[in-house]
Amino acid sequence: MAANLRKPIVAGSLQRFFASAAKAAKAKPKKTSPLAAVGESIASRGFLRPHKPYTPPGDAAERVRSVAASLQLKGDKLENLSEKFKFLSACFQELQHGVPNSQVHELRTLSDVIAFYETPVDTTVPLDALKRQDLPENLHIQYEYLRFNPETDTKFGGKTAFPKSSTLVTGLKYRGKYEGNEAKRSWP
Repeated sequence: MAANLRKPIVAGSLQRFFASAAKAAKAKPKKTSPLAAVGESIASRGFLRPHKPYTPPGDAAERVRSVAASLQLKGDKLENLSEKFKFLSACFQELQHGVPNSQVHELRTLSDVIAFYETPVDTTVPLDALKRQDLPENLHIQYEYLRFNPETDTKFGGKTAFPKSSTLVTGLKYRGKYEGNEAKRSWP
């Protein structure tokens, strides 16, 4: 009798699940410009960004238009691939900022190229960006952290809050700076 009671509950929950999945599939995704999506992805990335920093000059739009005029581009659209390559390489020579391979297909018009060259690229790590800001007096960020070592730290008599956990230094960068500590075990 218990098995008979479970069938409607499971079937009802499956119907609700598939109904909510169908509604989610019908929802239209938001349209964003390709350059805005790239900016969001760069902003959301953490460390080791592969892009070089770039600060656009004040006359970036005029310089891109002058490159286009010197190459005698026809219209606003960049449909011919050889012309597009020549134009983007000339823009690189002019502004010393190249278009990443992952974004070349997004630059379809002259205005897209102008928007790309007017967009600054900041490669500062968010923690380093906090160092440049004026923080309130009640907020303090400790950039160089301290590591507990029971042999050298005598503030609490060498006793730790985590007696069975080891402090391991795994990164090559910090092996010389911080000393690791292996916790003593009470059993073999």
